Amino acid sequence: MAPILTVSPKQSPFPYAATAIAAYTGKADINFDDATTAISLVIGDSTIDDEEAIVQSLAKEAGLAEDSAKSPAFFALAKNLRTLTVFPEIVSVLDSLDDHLAFRTFLVGHEISAADWFVWGSLKGNIKILGLLKNNQHPHLLRWFSHLESLKSTQTLLADLASAKANKARTNKTAAGFALGLQDAIDGQVVTRFPPEPSGYLHIGHTKAAILNQYFAKMYHGKMIVRFDDTNPSKERTEFEDTILEDLQLLDIHGDVVTHTSDHFDTLYDYAVKMIKDGKAYADDTEQLQMREERFNGIASKHRDDSIEDNLKHFDEMKAGTTEGQRWCIRAKISVDNPNKAMRDPVIYRCNALPHHRTGDKWKIYPTYDFACPIVDSIEGVTHALRTNEYRDRNPQYYWMMEAAGVRKVNIWDFSRLNFVYTLLSKRKLHWFVNEKHVSGWDDPRFPTVRGIRRRGMTIEALTQFMLSQGPSQAVVSMEWDSIWTINKKIIDPIAPRHWAIAKDKIVPVTITGGPSSIEVKLVPKHKKNPEVGEKKTVYSSTIFIEQEDAQSFDYEANEEITLMDWGNAIVKSKEVDASGTITSVAMELNLEGDFRKTKKKITWLAQPTPEYPLPPVALVDFDYLITKKKLEENDEVADFVTPVSEFKELAYADANVLELQKGDIIQFERKGYYIYDGETDGVREFFKIPDGRAAGIASKAGPAATPSTSTPAPTSTPKPSSKTTESTPPPTMYKMEKIYGNDIQSELTSQMYKMDSIYKE
Repeated sequence: MAPILTVSPKQSPFPYAATAIAAYTGKADINFDDATTAISLVIGDSTIDDEEAIVQSLAKEAGLAEDSAKSPAFFALAKNLRTLTVFPEIVSVLDSLDDHLAFRTFLVGHEISAADWFVWGSLKGNIKILGLLKNNQHPHLLRWFSHLESLKSTQTLLADLASAKANKARTNKTAAGFALGLQDAIDGQVVTRFPPEPSGYLHIGHTKAAILNQYFAKMYHGKMIVRFDDTNPSKERTEFEDTILEDLQLLDIHGDVVTHTSDHFDTLYDYAVKMIKDGKAYADDTEQLQMREERFNGIASKHRDDSIEDNLKHFDEMKAGTTEGQRWCIRAKISVDNPNKAMRDPVIYRCNALPHHRTGDKWKIYPTYDFACPIVDSIEGVTHALRTNEYRDRNPQYYWMMEAAGVRKVNIWDFSRLNFVYTLLSKRKLHWFVNEKHVSGWDDPRFPTVRGIRRRGMTIEALTQFMLSQGPSQAVVSMEWDSIWTINKKIIDPIAPRHWAIAKDKIVPVTITGGPSSIEVKLVPKHKKNPEVGEKKTVYSSTIFIEQEDAQSFDYEANEEITLMDWGNAIVKSKEVDASGTITSVAMELNLEGDFRKTKKKITWLAQPTPEYPLPPVALVDFDYLITKKKLEENDEVADFVTPVSEFKELAYADANVLELQKGDIIQFERKGYYIYDGETDGVREFFKIPDGRAAGIASKAGPAATPSTSTPAPTSTPKPSSKTTESTPPPTMYKMEKIYGNDIQSELTSQMYKMDSIYKE
């Protein structure tokens, strides 16, 4: 078992040296634990709780260079750095290190050593030193520092740390609950399996099973099998196998081995023959509807007591795919009238003349899932079969098949199926949306598929935390989406770069008195609370753009003082308004001496574009649920509940820093929300809004009836009209409904109260 380095993400100063060398060497697993108060490295039965000793221990284990008598001096210097607060003393130490590194790549020797990591950790943990390094007064030290920070292991550590700081992950009690639920588990011997059918794309319901299987395999240092349940050539295609593996990759789920049920067709056939010879299975040609009725009413098939010879003869006909053989199936001989209807002689083999995507025309008969799954689980060494509790009635059947075949028993651990409101998980219904072109494809961000929710901005960490937070719950409920999106927000908020976007619709030009005479560009943090996110360029000019809604909110008569974010205060002087009440321009006076804490309005803005500093056009896209009913009943027609308009698009300008984004990058447009960059279409960069879990963000936005495939602009906030402007009442955004009370009821009673108009008056 690998050593475990446990550290609190909130520890101050954070032990960057120990965690960085652990990540670099791979000699210890890093465990972020909010509950711990001090760093500790557990190696076997021993524990080390001093950071310097931890660094030296991991360096020794990894064989890092330590061939210099100067190493102790660097360790002493690093310790001293952590306590320095006086500016001249800090500069003196930095000067010394810079001189030392002028002709050296690393502090000692020609490779990274423990001394490098210990000094780097001390510098990284001192905010004053980081500020001084950015002044470029110590180029050799900065080169060395940046190299260590740019290493893939360091970047991974910093990303994990940022996530852990925002991570209110499952508690140890949750983990213990899972551990208790996995009966007869032996460390190092647990084998789980995730058995998708290659007939579609993975959706969020499958995600729970996949994550739990990997979770248990890792918890017990075992392995997980990804097995394709390819027993129905009518539905399955190689294409779906490839997409399922891609979906698992998106979820950061990796099976130790990939198998197919079809790998075992010969073995399964032999077991079926054995069961027939043992009198535990028989051939039946009862029509499907009649068989269903007989099973429901507890009536035995007329062939239940046929001879073994006749049963084997019919099975041979089935295997040959003859016309006669295609009339028959094989049923397990369990019970006629068991109260559990799953035990009433289920079908275990059927004929299917279609070629299989892996075995071709070799087989004309295929085992059912109920027969193949328990036997293949046992053959492949699975110790624990994780199944949703909708299969609970079939658990006795699962055990019966293994006993009848004479194979090793496998434990079952069942959990609740995952359902969400306004969400379809039925493959048939999802296919309908794709075929009817209500969505752009299986990766549409409105779809509950893995690639759909990932494209919408759902992180792997949020999915994992949410699934594990459910614990060993057996309750089957339709969950709101707020919890999982709230978790997602807590993960992305500490690390999402901040950018600005200004809506194009009725955009307002502003002239600022006292602004710069020429364009100025300054570096500002991408995230004010997390300098590790980096810096961005902000363009300052005396002519800027603001949004119409902000311009409408100002008190012009009082010359209101407002704050231009990342700049300072400004006093609103005047405005120009057109005949419709739309503000067409605003004049402000810069007041950098003003106190931003005393202003009520902090607004985003963008410098008006120039050829050298353009403003890239962007589209901000928001989505609604695909259906208007929280849960469709069995007899509901999907077409009757399709949301008329489920995509909303708003055109805007963004700051030029978005040009550096890669597809899939998550950001925050300040005062608008979190977005994921989806790519460029016709020169416009599209950003999909990521729900943040708040009620307004996850509520259904269903609007007036329209063609479902039509996309309409996102509604913008209505500007406050001036006192001189009269605007017509905007059209309602809800479905039109008949009056609840019909015509207004007029009371003929006299009253002693003040006379009031009817609240239902037109």
